[in-house]
Amino acid sequence: MSRIGKKAVAVPNGVTVTLDGQTVSVKGPKGQLAWTVPDEIEVRQEGAELLVAKRVENTRAQAMWGLSRTLVNNMVVGVTTGYERKLELVGVGYRAAMKGQALSMQLGFSHDVDVPAPQGVTFAVPKQTEITISGIDKQLVGETAARIRRIRPPEPYKGKGVRYAGETVRRKEGKKK
Repeated sequence: MSRIGKKAVAVPNGVTVTLDGQTVSVKGPKGQLAWTVPDEIEVRQEGAELLVAKRVENTRAQAMWGLSRTLVNNMVVGVTTGYERKLELVGVGYRAAMKGQALSMQLGFSHDVDVPAPQGVTFAVPKQTEITISGIDKQLVGETAARIRRIRPPEPYKGKGVRYAGETVRRKEGKKK
């Protein structure tokens, strides 16, 4: 039994939820998001809450129940407060700068690496060694952060590379004589 699926999703003031068949649209101060719920799941609105329930009793419905509730909740949180991921650049000469809407990074390659901002995502560079990725879609923000990290992941000997803020890198001991 899903404990997450049983919880109701609170809809704060200023957020409008539209249910059109299996499509859930959420509109708030930061923007608008929509998602199509699987056929096994039913979403209904009661007052200032959204309730997610199973239509049928099978394993797929059980698996989709908690997932659907979480994705609807992520949409509500995204249009009200938004999501943000921070990356750190660790290494001598590693730095980032904004080039218009794109992110330009020097990561020890012979060339600069330019990353264009996807639709709905914005980059900010508060310091040369910090990158902030923000947007209303949690999946898109996380995916963009992972794509940037994949360009130069942290290596285990010196710890150089692009890492999430607060991430600890397991260090290895070097060669011995």
